[in-house]
Amino acid sequence: MRFAVLSAGSWGTTYAAVLADAGNDVLVHARRPEIAEAINTRHENPAYLPGLDLPHALRATTDPARALASADVAVISIPAQSLRANLAAWSPHLDEGTAVVSLMKGIETDTGMRMSEVIQEAAALPAERIAVLSGPNLAREIAAKQPAASVIASTNEDLADTLQAASVTPYFRPYTNTDVVGCELGGAVKNVIALATGLATGLGLGDNATALLMTRGLAETARLGTVLGADPLTFAGLAGVGDLVATCASPLSRNRTFGTHLGQGMTVAEATAATSQTAEGVKSAAALLSLARRHQVEMPITEVVVRVIEAELTAKKAAELLMSRAPKPELYTATAS
Repeated sequence: MRFAVLSAGSWGTTYAAVLADAGNDVLVHARRPEIAEAINTRHENPAYLPGLDLPHALRATTDPARALASADVAVISIPAQSLRANLAAWSPHLDEGTAVVSLMKGIETDTGMRMSEVIQEAAALPAERIAVLSGPNLAREIAAKQPAASVIASTNEDLADTLQAASVTPYFRPYTNTDVVGCELGGAVKNVIALATGLATGLGLGDNATALLMTRGLAETARLGTVLGADPLTFAGLAGVGDLVATCASPLSRNRTFGTHLGQGMTVAEATAATSQTAEGVKSAAALLSLARRHQVEMPITEVVVRVIEAELTAKKAAELLMSRAPKPELYTATAS
């Protein structure tokens, strides 16, 4: 199959390498000429995956129209908040019948839309031509060909099956799912929970605090997802608890790292500079909280993360607020906290 991968960040480059190793024809769009040159001539991406070899068959271009020409599938991996603007420029170059795969794990701040919804609206594509890929996918580990798995979700089962077959390698195992809502929400909310676990780490709190935040964070995800029509079982799988564990526990996680910087006393601006790559949870947290309030779903961890990001709370005060909440039964309804 012919794949166009937009863009050449760490995860985009990594999934492009997976596709190339699986035997596909893959052309990556890189905004920076030096990255395209490095991929084409030195088979590496020194800006995002330094020290790791890329498949020699992988090619790159700085021209998005060239990347998209005759592509069977366009894979998009850019910061969530820039998706709509980029689609305005890219969608005229999509061939009729080209499928679009989202690797993004965020919520659009102005609309509260998931990434597949933005693609459907901004590129005027039917849901049947859209898929999302989500799961515990720390890019550097996969680029180093360490074992990993993921979920390809689409309302179009044939598309999901086709993408699954095109993504299988000895080190990467894709599963399929029809629950696009659950897979996307799992990926978006876990970034916010990873910010919270990072805050706890920055404060010097232990593994019990991390386990608490991850477990109750999964409960928040399931409550919102259930109200929005997701299958609760999705959150017990790779796109739910699997992604949550990897993102909250690994020092390779951008969101956890960002939260750690905040917990250590950095401002959002300082943490942004120190993290260097996009931490999607920082922008998506407020949109998720707004979405939850609209549907009358309590998300206390998300709420305190938003207040820390907006400098209304210190990290220490956020921890105190969460621990001072009234005790409740662990078994909860969709709106219980």
